[in-house]
This record gives sequence, C-alpha cells and structure tokens, in this order.
Amino acid sequence: MTENVIWQPNKVSAKDRYRVLGQKGLVVWFTGLSGSGKSTIAVELEKMLNDAKKAVYLLDGDNIRHGINSDLEFTDKDRDENIRRIGEISALFCDAGVITLAAFISPFRKMRRFARGRVGENQFLEVYVSTDFETCCKRDPKGLYKKNIKNFTGKDSGYEKPENPEIVLDTIHFTPQECAKVVYQEILKRIN
Repeated sequence: MTENVIWQPNKVSAKDRYRVLGQKGLVVWFTGLSGSGKSTIAVELEKMLNDAKKAVYLLDGDNIRHGINSDLEFTDKDRDENIRRIGEISALFCDAGVITLAAFISPFRKMRRFARGRVGENQFLEVYVSTDFETCCKRDPKGLYKKNIKNFTGKDSGYEKPENPEIVLDTIHFTPQECAKVVYQEILKRIN
C-alpha cells in the first residue's frame, strides 16, 4: 500500500520544535474502564498544564469518535483501528512538541504497545486508571452500564490491564485533582 509513497524530509527537526516551545513532546496515555476517571483526570491535567503555559492537547475517546473515528464500530477489529489511528495522531502531536493527553479505554495491550512504539519509549507515559468494575458501574456517568450495549468493555468484551504502566491511579481513594497532580509532577520531569 505504501510502496509508491516516499517519506518527505523536512528541514525542521523535533528538537527544533521543542526548542521553540521550550518543552519536549510527550504522550500521556490514560487507560481504564469506562467510568474509571480517565477523562475527568485528563481534563484537570490539561487545565493545570495550560495554566503553567505548557502546549497541551487532550484527545478524548468520545470526542474522537465524533470525528476522525466516526466510521468505526465497537468490534475488536474496529477498537484496534481506533487506537491505531490515535497512536499515529499522538506521535505527530508529540513530534510537534505538544504534551498530548490521550484518554481512551484502549482495552488491548498489543494496541497500547503499538501506540508506545509509534511515539517512542522515552516519550510515552502509560497511566492506568485502576478502578474496579463495580465502582465504574456505580459511577456510570454516561449511563452506559445500565444499557444493553453489545461488546461493552468490562461486561461482554475484555479489558487487559496494563502490565507495567509508569503510573497507577486509584480513583476510589483519591480525587481527580489529586490524581492529576501526580501525573503533572511526572510530566514536568520528562518535558524539560
């Protein structure tokens, strides 16, 4: 498919862009069940980083499904394609020097590894929002657990917990603001 496509070189490197922005690009990949707190924490974190004058952008699972991934369903194949596309977009944002917050259930380890591989090991921070199924069902901010949705992650479609995430957040015992502060401190160590 790409045999007749040639990579176009440019004269501005990622390091050049980082220098202009005064920060390195980084992808913070939030993963966890629906209702675990991924988006809530990412929204808090985006505000904190913006207030600190950092170039940041939030890619949220639901928002992306309204646009670039609106053609995808919730089969395993389409979930993989959803994450493949987000991995590619995240890599571009990171190359541009932006701190990219990616908040996606991303249920399969192989696709989270794919995203990490596209971005690069040193510029990828996996954050597991570790909230048990029962708590997510009780929270159910979108009313999804009450509906009979086919292929719903955690119910009739599997979720593979991260094996070695850089950060694990406990949203049962800590507030979204407290969780965001933990991630914020790690980001500051990595982008300077």
